[in-house]
Amino acid sequence: MSATLEEKDFAPLNEFLCFTIYSTGLALNQFYRPLLEAIGLTYPQYLLMVALWAKDDQIVKDLGSELFLDSSTLTPLIKRLEAAGFVSRKRDPLDERQVRIRLTEEGKALKARSLHVPDCIEEAVGMSEEQVRQIQAAVADIRGRLHKFRNV
Repeated sequence: MSATLEEKDFAPLNEFLCFTIYSTGLALNQFYRPLLEAIGLTYPQYLLMVALWAKDDQIVKDLGSELFLDSSTLTPLIKRLEAAGFVSRKRDPLDERQVRIRLTEEGKALKARSLHVPDCIEEAVGMSEEQVRQIQAAVADIRGRLHKFRNV
C-alpha cells in the first residue's frame, strides 16, 4: 500500500543531489572570490576569460554555448570586461549579425596573473587529479542528461 500525500515526507536536505551540487558551487564561489578580486574579476568573468585564453577571437554565441550562458547573461559580462580593458567587441566582417570577442593586450597579460588560481583550488580540495576528473565526469554526465531531458 503506498503512502498518502499527508504521510509522504522529504528526505533530509543533505540527501538531495541538487543541494549537494548547489552548495558545493556556492562554496567554490566563496573560495574563488578573494583570489579573483585580487586580479579584478568575478567568477563568471574569470570563466569567460579562461575560455578566451584557451581560444581567443570567438563569437558570442560560441562563448555562450561553452559557458552554458544565454546572451542576456553573457552580454553584460562582456561589457564589464570590455570596460575594464580586458576584451574588445567587434562585429564579424564576414557576418554582421555576429559579434566577435577578442582579448586585448591587457586581457592577455591578465592570464599570467591568474595562473595560480587553479593550483589554489587543487590544494584546497586535497584530491588527486584522478579523483577530480572522476567527479567532473560524473557531474558533466548529470548535466548532459538533464539538458537532454529538458530538450526532449
